[in-house]
Amino acid sequence: MTTPTTLTDRPHGTDLTDPHAPSPRALRVIAGCGFLLLAACFVATVVVVLGDAVEGDGVAKGFVTAAFWTLFAGALTGVAALIAPRKGLVVAEYVLAVTAPVLALMD
Repeated sequence: MTTPTTLTDRPHGTDLTDPHAPSPRALRVIAGCGFLLLAACFVATVVVVLGDAVEGDGVAKGFVTAAFWTLFAGALTGVAALIAPRKGLVVAEYVLAVTAPVLALMD
């Protein structure tokens, strides 16, 4: 049994460096589920910002703006992960989604 050494010898969707890597279809499904997490984190961010507006001084500082831009960057990363499924893009989507409410809490 020989190991394929060129790109034409290997089946579509496989990687020479990691034989146990998730398939592109699995990465696309996980990236799609990341949009549900982005939606939940958006709701959590809005709740935190509105709670701060009512109970706090009522002024949105830079962390609120950074939180919403982080959600936007997470959505763009999710779209990129759907188009070109890469494990790093999927991880970045999830990290950006979770970071947004944390940034809003820092305000």
